[in-house]
Amino acid sequence: MQFKHPEVLYALFLLLIPILVHLFQLRRFEKTAFTNVKFLQNVILQTRKSSQLKKWLILCTRLLAMAGLVFAFAQPYFANRDIVKTEKETVIYLDNSFSMQSKGEKGALLKRAVQELLNTVPEDEEVSIFTNTETYKNTTIKSIRNELLQLEYSHQQEAIPSVILKGRKLFSKQNNSVKNLILISDFQQNEQLSVRNDSTFTTSYVQLKPANANNIALDSLYISAQDASAVTISVVLKNSGVPVQDVPVSLYDGGSLIAKSSVNLDTQNSSEVSFSIPSNKVIQGEIRIDDNSLQFDNTLFFNINSPQKINVLAVNETDDDFLKKLYTNDEFNLTSTPLNQLNYNAIATQQLIILNELKSIPNPLLTALRSFKQNGGSLVIIPAKESDLTSYNTLLQANNFGRFQEVANVTEKKITKINFSHPLFTNVFEKKVTNFQYPKVNHYFSINGNAAVLALENNLPFLLSTNETYLFTAAINNENSNFKNSPLIVPILYNIGKNSLRLTNLYYTLGKENTFDVQTSLGQDAVLTIAKAEEEFIPLQQTANNKVRLTTDEFPSKAGIYSIKNQNTELQKISYNFNRKESTLQYHNLANIYPNQTHTTVSQFFEDLKNEQSVASLWKWFIIFALLFLGIEILILKFVK
Repeated sequence: MQFKHPEVLYALFLLLIPILVHLFQLRRFEKTAFTNVKFLQNVILQTRKSSQLKKWLILCTRLLAMAGLVFAFAQPYFANRDIVKTEKETVIYLDNSFSMQSKGEKGALLKRAVQELLNTVPEDEEVSIFTNTETYKNTTIKSIRNELLQLEYSHQQEAIPSVILKGRKLFSKQNNSVKNLILISDFQQNEQLSVRNDSTFTTSYVQLKPANANNIALDSLYISAQDASAVTISVVLKNSGVPVQDVPVSLYDGGSLIAKSSVNLDTQNSSEVSFSIPSNKVIQGEIRIDDNSLQFDNTLFFNINSPQKINVLAVNETDDDFLKKLYTNDEFNLTSTPLNQLNYNAIATQQLIILNELKSIPNPLLTALRSFKQNGGSLVIIPAKESDLTSYNTLLQANNFGRFQEVANVTEKKITKINFSHPLFTNVFEKKVTNFQYPKVNHYFSINGNAAVLALENNLPFLLSTNETYLFTAAINNENSNFKNSPLIVPILYNIGKNSLRLTNLYYTLGKENTFDVQTSLGQDAVLTIAKAEEEFIPLQQTANNKVRLTTDEFPSKAGIYSIKNQNTELQKISYNFNRKESTLQYHNLANIYPNQTHTTVSQFFEDLKNEQSVASLWKWFIIFALLFLGIEILILKFVK
């Protein structure tokens, strides 16, 4: 038993006063003479004994009544811990990610959790609630009732450690308060679950589970084949749960159905379905399936814009056949010219310029290249064996490289070191290769550099890159090197060309940083916007002479096909889709990981928390006891003689 006001118990010392009064009788007795007291002796003795017993009974009832009143004012209670004087803080995390669309026994997990919160948490109790998208600090359920009922699903999914860190920041800095952090989620396995215990608050988990783990998802889409007449699009579907036969898959263009197919799906396996569309056709595509589980992955948007080619200018003083084979007419506009026939006016319209083994770089070209780089162009420098190092070093230093130096006693060296993490090798190698047939060079220049894409066996760089300028340290003609015959040359030069103008992909994933280029020229203070229906925003952008590089991250927030606009003029379309990582319905078993902290329903958890924090007040009983003893005292005074 504990007391809300224990200081009142000092009043129990006042009970000594009636005890002292009863023990020390201060009243004086007078003697009265009787003629004969023989017959009164027995009566007097009997009366004294009755009087003493009555006094002791009255003393006890008065003491008990007074003690009952003192205890009542001290407000005693029973509780699991001393929580009456301690402030309670409750922070609730409500997961509103797409996986919470799954249906449990009583409907969608998120909607059911919201309803149970509204029904079990007292309306006027101060709490803090945060989701993946919203935060409501120090509020009440009554104040945010409508916001909770209208809470939308989000593609944003927080990792559990970051959720706990965010919840911790919502607590006050008081050390004597009881802090409870409640996490309500389905706790998918794609979330990190390594959690460090924090002694300043108690973490509880409410794991909501769907009735079943069946889900069919449109996972991805890619162009699997292309020729002059048709483009073949392959759609990847993934199944989580029981096998499903003849799943219908529909292809729409601008809302109109143009093709339909079906696919069989095995358990935990992926399958593909293909559609053929006319080549060079502009498509505002949408793939649809019908699935009663998660809804966000039933649609996949994509678009195919009008074909755009990348302008490549090769300035040569050697053979350029390898460039013509790499930069084909279907993707590139390759202009190849000798140095003495170079049209300097054409430089400004290029996305990529290749200096193919020039012996010397004239000053007009140096000036033009400086302006070209300032406007965001890409440059490849392949030196000649007999290069004029003075003109080359001027160009290199203007592009933040070191200086070329001749190497004494040059011997044949192999190109053995590959920077597999460099963007030029993205999706090129499945794993790091160790038994590669390395190309070799006979003559090379020495230069300092840490950003080597390829390096020689003596650790000197063979290919450097910085700010979309790529520098070879040796001539690659057949007399000096067999690099042209190496499989490395294809992905390197092809990706350099593709990166010089980052044309839009079929679609992008929301929540990630996406960068792409739009071929257009903007006026002063003009900006490009991305819009769809009521949503419009200005992305991060970098303007060059003939292109604008756009970067999107936080926006847009919804999947769909958007328009890239220059004021009111639509330049092209771009598609965004939600991340598919939540499509696989596999969950952590928190009952095994945190058995004492895991609950299965919101209502049961808050009922248990209420019982744990409940207080059994006893002051009313002590008032009743005090009145009872006062009543007994009255009865004693009235009926006991």
